[in-house]
Amino acid sequence: MDYPLPEAARRYVAAHLHDDPAHLALQARRHPGLPVPELVRQIQARQKARTKLPDWADNPDLIFPPALSVEQASSARTAAFKAGLVDGERLADLTGGFGADSAAFAARMSHVDYVERNPALAEVVRYNFGQLGLTNVDVHAAEALAFLKETTQHYDWLYLDPARRDTAARKIFLLRDCEPDVVKLMPLLLHKADKILLKTSPMLDIEQAVQGLGHVRRLWVVAVDNEVKEVLYELGQEPAIDPERYALNLRRDGTQQEFRLNRAREARATPRYAEAQQYLYEPNAAVLKAGAFRSIGTAFELLKLHQHSHLYTSDVLRPDFPGRIFRVQAVEKADGAALKAHLGPEARAHVTTRNFPDSVADFRRRTGIREGGDVYLFATTDLRSRPVVLVCTKVAPVAVVS
Repeated sequence: MDYPLPEAARRYVAAHLHDDPAHLALQARRHPGLPVPELVRQIQARQKARTKLPDWADNPDLIFPPALSVEQASSARTAAFKAGLVDGERLADLTGGFGADSAAFAARMSHVDYVERNPALAEVVRYNFGQLGLTNVDVHAAEALAFLKETTQHYDWLYLDPARRDTAARKIFLLRDCEPDVVKLMPLLLHKADKILLKTSPMLDIEQAVQGLGHVRRLWVVAVDNEVKEVLYELGQEPAIDPERYALNLRRDGTQQEFRLNRAREARATPRYAEAQQYLYEPNAAVLKAGAFRSIGTAFELLKLHQHSHLYTSDVLRPDFPGRIFRVQAVEKADGAALKAHLGPEARAHVTTRNFPDSVADFRRRTGIREGGDVYLFATTDLRSRPVVLVCTKVAPVAVVS
């Protein structure tokens, strides 16, 4: 496709930006002078970008690649967070993709080299960077390994987000199966740069990654609105054993929750246990992914309900806890009639099961409780290994945890 888009094509995209792409494709014959199939793909990609890259989705001057490239791109918020981790003069993004990360890095670094193995995607990004006025980014259509071998430049940072799909488009999670293979390339990467920032799938086991990479200085588990999106590893020249871990939850209101730990402090933490008290605490997804099952309780002087429940309690409110906080109204057996007495005539509640025999779906079927309402039910196991249900209401979060 030629770009920039002709004016008629731009008007078509703008007019149908919120329409169903499948319906538009069926009406292609109504617009014989336009490349409707390609324009529909543009609309579909912009729709996918609306939540993660809203400024780009609303920019009529940009060209969008196939929707898969947009799905795999970082969101504007996570890209900005990554950019805040780097400094210096030069960075090379060796797995450039749609360019969201490179664009964010360009706001922090004097010069960025964007490297992408797909020539067509690299050309789209080259055009878009021009439209965005990014004059400090050079675009290279090349394989990461070939680029590294040919360049004579030494970088302050290299950034990699290895492809996590095999030739059959199936998702893969082991580092050695991703492209490029960072573990295999490690000597060359450390020869070409002082530091490396690596992004991996949230499904990758952190302990295995730290052991396999060997040079991890710090790592960040990044969640957005309590959904873990990525894990970032800073690699340095010296081997490392027990890197600092930062569990971050970037919240919808623009604030963030943060908790810091390492493996040694986690091992030294000695949990204390108790029956449910006045408040219940549920760690956010980043804290749990980072492995803070013991230290999160001791850091906030909380008591744990059970070794395997990962729910905490106290009689004194800890408003800066990195997760959700609830006020415990009652503790009941997993009995539908007893629970419905707290719910009103519609018998609605939000249900979470932790270390409990039933799944949420099974619990709802057995008790007849539907989704919704202002009550939160936590089906779990207490310190005497008895199944219990905590009937709770939500405590409003504080503005920010730092």
